[in-house]
Amino acid sequence: MPLGDGEVARRRGQHNSGATSLGGTRGEPHEDGTAPGGSRMEVTAEEPQLGPALGGGDAAAGWGEDAGGGLQPAGMEPEQFGVLGGEESLMAELSERVQKVVKSSSWWERHGVDASILACSLLALPAGFLCLRSARAVPFLAGILILGVVHHTLSVKGSHLASHNALSESKSWGKVWAVFFIELCSAFTAEQATYNHVKLHHGYTNVIGLGDSSTWKLPFLNRYVYMFVAPLAVPIITPLVALGLLRNVGLKVAARTVCCMSLGLYCHYWLLLHASAFQSPWSALLCMLLTRSLLAHPYIHVNIFQHIGLPMFAADRKPKRIHLMSLGVLNLPRNALLDWAFGHSLISCHVEHHLFPGLSDNMCLKIKPVVSQYLKEKKLPYNEDTYGARLRLFLRQYEELMVHAPPITELVGIQ
Repeated sequence: MPLGDGEVARRRGQHNSGATSLGGTRGEPHEDGTAPGGSRMEVTAEEPQLGPALGGGDAAAGWGEDAGGGLQPAGMEPEQFGVLGGEESLMAELSERVQKVVKSSSWWERHGVDASILACSLLALPAGFLCLRSARAVPFLAGILILGVVHHTLSVKGSHLASHNALSESKSWGKVWAVFFIELCSAFTAEQATYNHVKLHHGYTNVIGLGDSSTWKLPFLNRYVYMFVAPLAVPIITPLVALGLLRNVGLKVAARTVCCMSLGLYCHYWLLLHASAFQSPWSALLCMLLTRSLLAHPYIHVNIFQHIGLPMFAADRKPKRIHLMSLGVLNLPRNALLDWAFGHSLISCHVEHHLFPGLSDNMCLKIKPVVSQYLKEKKLPYNEDTYGARLRLFLRQYEELMVHAPPITELVGIQ
């Protein structure tokens, strides 16, 4: 894997801790701090944002808001971590190029396209529920498909954009959208979703024990059960995990989360009974499970394909941001269904998303040529692979990738 200037990547040994199970660990605070609502949090994080001015870096003390309402680190010391500081000329140069694209883009390109996709999904809900009233197979299956795609568009694409405050330039509206998409539509907790995804996963991408994606691992399951059966349980596991994480937040936040989660689930159930005319509560619950797990397989697969199996780093030996993201993130090819339901930033523009996480899906797609050209120009990795190739790799090397702890990579000459 070329790094340029004679830099060498090497791996040393195996990380000495076992794989972390998803059950009971997703969102658990790291050992050196507590999650939101707790007494303290001392981990640092990296997530530069593109607002009116570019900036970013490892945060020595907490997070703040940029002028555009996006999440960004506070208390940054460029000389400490070299993110967009004078010593990180590569990231600064790339950020300048991306900023030019962002400044030349209209509101429609920055927010409107993705907002329209989410609005169309909401408007498609009545058609989905009404199709389920039919006794004929084709309209009924169409209703299942519509509700399944709509659910994943709102719960995956909407929640992901909301967690990064990429739906609006208003901080207040950003919080509203986070509660709506993450809690009401996804049956999860907004605070913990933001903490785990934005501050840990993005702040410490592929760093062992922090953002290494180990919470997706269930080492007690064999490869075929994990890859093809376990995803069907995602709609059941998600609210249960969320309830377990509420001990890390305040009482008011916990009460709001429980109310929003309950409201979202009950509305779905009520509409199936009354709008879709289901005769049995059990048939309505089964339909809920079916629609909410319709795209659960690619959801699980995408989340493991794009990080696990790529270089992992120790917290005290992680490289600069641009090297970390170019080495530890992978893009999949464009796919019409997944692009719509999950968003470009989770599929074909994942590298771009990790470098500039405050941008919307449409903007990640727009800056993709700029980022890919720049990384290739500087002889930095730009990882791409097909869905099928990654699936075959994980089935073939499941024990190595999903059961055993990953080897730690060291980059010689760029630390």
